[in-house]
Amino acid sequence: MRSLYVSVVLLHLIVACLCQFPRPCANSEGLRTKECCPVWDGDGSSCGALSGRGFCTEVEVSDEPHGPQYPHSGIDDRERWPLAFFNRTCRCAGNYGGFNCGECRFGYWGSNCAEYRESVRRNILTMSVADQHKFISYLNLAKNTISRDYVISTATRAEMGENGENPMFSDINTYDLFVWMHYYVSRDAFLGGPGNVWRDIDFAHESAAFLPWHRVYLLHWENEIRKMTGDFNFTIPYWDWRDAQSCEVCTDALMGGRNSLNPNLLSPGSVFSSWKVICTQPEEYNSREALCNATGEGPLLRNPGNHDPNRVPRIPTTADVELILSLPDYETEPMDRFANRSFRNAIEGFTSPETGMAVQGQSTMHNALHVFMNGSMSSVQGSANDPIFLLHHAFIDSIYERWLRTHQPLRSSYPRANAPIGHNDGYYMVPFLPLHRNGDYFLSNKALGFEYAYLLDPGQRFVQEFLTPYLQQAEEIWQWLLGAGILGALIATIIAALVVTARRKWKRNQRRKRVSSYGERQPLLQSSSEEGSSYQTTL
Repeated sequence: MRSLYVSVVLLHLIVACLCQFPRPCANSEGLRTKECCPVWDGDGSSCGALSGRGFCTEVEVSDEPHGPQYPHSGIDDRERWPLAFFNRTCRCAGNYGGFNCGECRFGYWGSNCAEYRESVRRNILTMSVADQHKFISYLNLAKNTISRDYVISTATRAEMGENGENPMFSDINTYDLFVWMHYYVSRDAFLGGPGNVWRDIDFAHESAAFLPWHRVYLLHWENEIRKMTGDFNFTIPYWDWRDAQSCEVCTDALMGGRNSLNPNLLSPGSVFSSWKVICTQPEEYNSREALCNATGEGPLLRNPGNHDPNRVPRIPTTADVELILSLPDYETEPMDRFANRSFRNAIEGFTSPETGMAVQGQSTMHNALHVFMNGSMSSVQGSANDPIFLLHHAFIDSIYERWLRTHQPLRSSYPRANAPIGHNDGYYMVPFLPLHRNGDYFLSNKALGFEYAYLLDPGQRFVQEFLTPYLQQAEEIWQWLLGAGILGALIATIIAALVVTARRKWKRNQRRKRVSSYGERQPLLQSSSEEGSSYQTTL
C-alpha cells in the first residue's frame, strides 16, 4: 500500500499528453517561437491557465550523460527532446493533461478530472464475440480516420528553415500516427549525405526505457480510440501467448488468417488484408536521407511460424516468464542488449530465459514473437503496422507489471545516467508532446488507471473473463431469447389446451359408453335402494 501511495503521489507530477505533433503547433509560428502552448477552448487561455488547469513554461531537459553507444552530438532532432522543435510547452496541474491541459491524466475522468477509474484489459480469446468484433471495427475505423489533433513531421527540423519558414507536416490517420511514432523513435540517425547513418541508436528499445515507453504508447493509443469512438470503456486486449503452439489470434474472426494462395499475405476474408503498411523501407529512407512520409508501401505481410527455427525455436512458455520474473535487477551494465541478468534485457528478448545471460543469434521473449510472425511485425521500425503488435505489447506490459509488484523497486533502481541516449530516468520520451520522463512510468499500473484481467483476484477474474462475456452475449440476444420464450410458452399453452380438451372429450365418451352398457339395470336402482347401494359401491 505504501508503494502504491508513493506511486500515486509521484504521478501527480506527470502530465498526461498525446503524441507529436499537436496540430496547433505545427506551423511557422510555432517553429519560429519554439513554443507549443495551445489554447484550451474551455476558457480561451493558453494551457487553460485561467481555469487553473496548467501554464506555459520553459522546458528543462536533463543534463545527465548518456552512454557511449551514441558518440555524436547536435546532429539529430531527437537529442535533448524536444528542444530541436520547442522549448516552451504546457505543464498541467493536478489531474489535468493533454497538450493544452484540456484533458485528464491517465486514470482520471470527469469535467474536473476528479474521478479515478480503473479500466481492465482483457484476454482477446475470452472476450465475447461482439467485443472482439468491436475491437476489430475500431482498428479499421482508426485506419480510415484522419487524426483530428495531430500531424507528423515529414522532414528534419533543419529542412524546415531556421525560422520555420518551410514547415513540413502532414495529416495522417489515427492508426498510422502510432505506426509512424514507433518508426520515428527507432529510426537511424542521419549523419549527412546519402546512406551515411548511425544505426546504434534507438530511443525506445535495447535499454531501460523499453518498458516505460511502450506503456505510455499503449495508454495514448487507448485514449485516442476512446476520443475517436466515444467509447470511454475501451481498453486494448492482450494475447496471452504462453505455451502457444501457433498463432492463436491469426483467424479471420480476429487478426486475420493465412491467405491460401500466398502464405505471406492475409486471407481476403480479413479486413486487414486490404490495409497498406507505412515506414517499412528504412534503407530507402537512409539512401535519400529522408524521413518516412507515411505513404502506403504495400500490403500487410505475415507468415507465422515459417521463420528461422534456429533463431526462435518456439514461442515463450510459462516457465520462461516465471524465470525472468525472478531476476531482481531491472537494469545492469552496460544497459543495452548485452546486459546480463537484467530483467529488462531478458523480457525484451536478448538473453536466455534459463540463465539470464545475453545471447547472440537468438531471439527470446518479446523479440521471439516479432520474429515468429515473419512479416511486417518482424522489423523494428515498421512492426506496429501489424495490429497483433498491440495485443503482444499489452501482454509484455502485463509481465512488466508483475515484476514491479513482485520486487517493488525504488525509483533509484532505474538508471539516472550513462544509459544509451534517450533512456536515462530524466530523459523526455521521444516523440511525445507535451512531455513524459522515463522514470515517471517506472511504477505500477494501479496509479495509471488500468489493470489486467488475469492479474485480478480469482473472484474478479471470474467476473471479467467468464461471467461478463456470457452476460454480454445474453444481452446481445435477449430479444431473441425473449421472443423464443414467449413463442415457447404460447405453443405449450396451446398444446396444454388441446390435451385438456381431448381429455374432457374422452371422459364424456367413456361416461356415455357406461350408460349404454348398463342401461337394463336402471329399474333395479329404482326398485330396491339396498341393491342399488351395493351396486354403486361395487362399481
